[in-house]
Amino acid sequence: MSEVRRDIVTDTWVIIDTENDRIPKLPVRDQMTPGDCPFCEGHEARTPNEIYAVRDNGAPNTPGWKLRVIPNISPILRIEGELQKYGVGVYDMVTGIGANEVIVETPNHVTNFFELTEGQISLVLKTYRQRIDDLHNDKRMRYILVFKNHGRLAGATTMIHTHSDLIALPATPVRVKQKLNGAQEYYSYKERCLFCDIIQQEIEMGDRLIFQSEHFVVIAPYASRFPFEILILPKKHAFTYKLIGKEEIMDLSTVMKKICKTMYDILDDPPYNLILCDSPNLLPRTNYWSTIKFDYHWHIEITPRMYRTTGFELGTGFYINRIAPEKAAGMFREKL
Repeated sequence: MSEVRRDIVTDTWVIIDTENDRIPKLPVRDQMTPGDCPFCEGHEARTPNEIYAVRDNGAPNTPGWKLRVIPNISPILRIEGELQKYGVGVYDMVTGIGANEVIVETPNHVTNFFELTEGQISLVLKTYRQRIDDLHNDKRMRYILVFKNHGRLAGATTMIHTHSDLIALPATPVRVKQKLNGAQEYYSYKERCLFCDIIQQEIEMGDRLIFQSEHFVVIAPYASRFPFEILILPKKHAFTYKLIGKEEIMDLSTVMKKICKTMYDILDDPPYNLILCDSPNLLPRTNYWSTIKFDYHWHIEITPRMYRTTGFELGTGFYINRIAPEKAAGMFREKL
């Protein structure tokens, strides 16, 4: 079993695989065909048994599905076992309890998310909500992260069949804590949601606004860390993705398809990370961020990976963005 260790200097957590002896090698992104791909319909026996599925017919782990959720074949955290906390001298460590799931987004061999129909994207977005809601019933799970890695520079493996990943963690990540603390501090001073104020200001200014729909606004963040970084925010205040409704899911599916296709056209199929930034699980601690329902606002970050991270960024925490967000937003608007 892996261990989750806390860096007491930076208050960050690191998952340590204590069993692996292999030297890591960069993955080679091959052109896997439908006949080779274990994620394609008809190859269910080549994957672990499904956790959840949307299907018209057929028994579990057989053809007839529209979407499947399966355990990662090489999980970094495992759901079996008790969550235990240890002190190792001055250090903190907890057992590697969690969940590591793969959301196979279509039975067809599709490599880009925007190639899915809006209806299929809606199924994916509904599945995100279902899996978060289900895992929040387990008080061992502190934070559920849903994300997509597209392309080698974004950390993707050789599996090119479009899919998302989910990792349930036994601790709240420091970057999430930073956002929560920033939102809480702003709310305690102004009694307003920071994200709601950002939405209003970016719509009024317009220079970083990419586009808006009935329920969502898409912007280039003011302090974008990477070129063409994208932020998607619901207009209606909601502290957790679990509150998203049917109409919002349909609207978000249109937004996601449009923005991913535009990014593909402008940047020539760039590697990117897509992250659903949600609130922590409130079940383990009832007083956890007591004002979170008022001050936090779930959102989605899409980060194209045009450049590698350098020693400067790693050593300082500063980022160098070579394309101003105002220019990036203008390019998106022109293409849209």
